Amino acid sequence: MGSLNKLLINDVQFARVLLALLGFSVPISTVLDNVLLVAVLIFGLIICWRDALKISYQNPVAQAALLLFGMLLIATCYGETPFDKAFGILGKYLDIAMIPLFIAMIRKEQNRDSVLNGFLLAMLVTLILSYLVFYQVLSPKPWMWWQASVGSPAIFRHQLTQNTFMALAVFFALLRMRKATVPFHRTFWCTLAVLGMFNVFFMVEGRTGYATLLILLGWFAWTTLSGYLAARGKHISLRHGIAVALIMALTIVSVYFSSARLQTRMDLIVAELGAWKPHAGNETSVGIRMEFYYNTLHIIRQNPLLGVGTGGLPAAYAEQDKHFSLGRVDNPHNEYLMISVQTGIIGLALLLYLFYAQWRFAPLLDSAFQRDAARGLVLATMTDSLFNSPLLDHAPGLLFALMSATFFANLKASRNHG
Repeated sequence: MGSLNKLLINDVQFARVLLALLGFSVPISTVLDNVLLVAVLIFGLIICWRDALKISYQNPVAQAALLLFGMLLIATCYGETPFDKAFGILGKYLDIAMIPLFIAMIRKEQNRDSVLNGFLLAMLVTLILSYLVFYQVLSPKPWMWWQASVGSPAIFRHQLTQNTFMALAVFFALLRMRKATVPFHRTFWCTLAVLGMFNVFFMVEGRTGYATLLILLGWFAWTTLSGYLAARGKHISLRHGIAVALIMALTIVSVYFSSARLQTRMDLIVAELGAWKPHAGNETSVGIRMEFYYNTLHIIRQNPLLGVGTGGLPAAYAEQDKHFSLGRVDNPHNEYLMISVQTGIIGLALLLYLFYAQWRFAPLLDSAFQRDAARGLVLATMTDSLFNSPLLDHAPGLLFALMSATFFANLKASRNHG
């Protein structure tokens, strides 16, 4: 019996280290991610496969993730895409299918903390290096992101990814500041949050990050006020909601007029959006995206129920856009459109159901930190999905899967909750 307990303890400790490293590697290195994912698969399938199967049946978030992946798997069986290419695209969504396995490995609370701590440590390293490059203490190095510059110091990932990750890190830091009881801890998390906000709004270019951070700040303000009132036996009202909305509006205006970089980027969006016309060859950033959306929507309209199959977008897009002016298009930079074009309205419904399940069952989590962090993750991913395809892209998709497992690992909900 003693040997069995020792073995279980060693398994938990190994899982904790493995998950902490994975949480750290997501913002840092794709190569390291892949090595660690192989280790997770081997360890998880040997040690936790029974628990993973049970979680797949009982945990509604895991169920929703598997339903979406299952639809993508089914969609490899139709359409004109060769099986090898279809399964190549399916493999990019494998992270969401691993959520039950991640949950099985994150059952212990210290394991859940390890994932989040690993992520926050990586973002702290990123933040420090970003400041050093921005203030020219450190010159961009070959191991940094190839676009890293004094003007936009993205370090390990693309500037869009770094800004979105930094927005999440700021949000998690604010939640930890709110629950901290030691003054030094509160000061540390507050400092990290403030420096992260400045990094997103004033240093690194990435408009998705701007939108994500503003929404997360609004959610933080709402939940903090709601918790404050609940502790005094009061309920949040429409009046409070209007007050939060006004504060956020003032924040947006203040940031806009105090950041020449952000102001220029936002003005450019408006100008490019106004100039865009279908098939007019508008090769601006906004014009290209609008062309993606326009053509992809036409493809969805032609294949509304089941889509064109997993991996079928490039061929369908080439057929839709006879001029093929944008070259090969394999990503419309919108997750809702990407899922819809491959799997139709059924797949879109399953994607929305995944977000709905996370939002609905978040109140059943143990602590205010977990409840608010889980819903913040949903808001961040849904916002990112408007401008990118985070579940398709490696780093955002893996982070979503890891954080979903982290926050919903102790979910007591089951099929009985309906």
